[in-house]
Amino acid sequence: MGGIPHDGWVLIADGEKALFLKNITDEENPNLEVVRKEEQDNPKDIDQSANRPGRKQDGGVQQVSAMDDTDWHELAKERFADDLADLLYKQAHKHKFEKIVLVAPPKVLGELRKKMHKEVESRVINEVPKTLTNHPINEIEDQLRAELA
Repeated sequence: MGGIPHDGWVLIADGEKALFLKNITDEENPNLEVVRKEEQDNPKDIDQSANRPGRKQDGGVQQVSAMDDTDWHELAKERFADDLADLLYKQAHKHKFEKIVLVAPPKVLGELRKKMHKEVESRVINEVPKTLTNHPINEIEDQLRAELA
């Protein structure tokens, strides 16, 4: 595995937040600088659900079955992956980055991979299946140095 090249980007994401970083030094000793922050307002599902789960009439006498309510929180996370994939495509298309490392929980990486455009896919040099969104930059640098060594 290689490190993060000079001017290479790092995307640190979870289902609600994304941080775009750029390496302003070399691979051996990355110094990451914030390029852009994205955040989605995604309250807990209970705060987004308007009413209790529905019921439907079954075929039998006096039988009623419960129906699952939509999990708005999960849906918003999937939409966030869509939005991130679009944003990555726009940035790649403008030649803002040539190489990028994706850092996100495995589920988010999977969603992002499904939505990613080929132009972005060809620039991904590494993936790290971790949640680092709430870490300070120096800890992110240390973690990535260890992961990509």
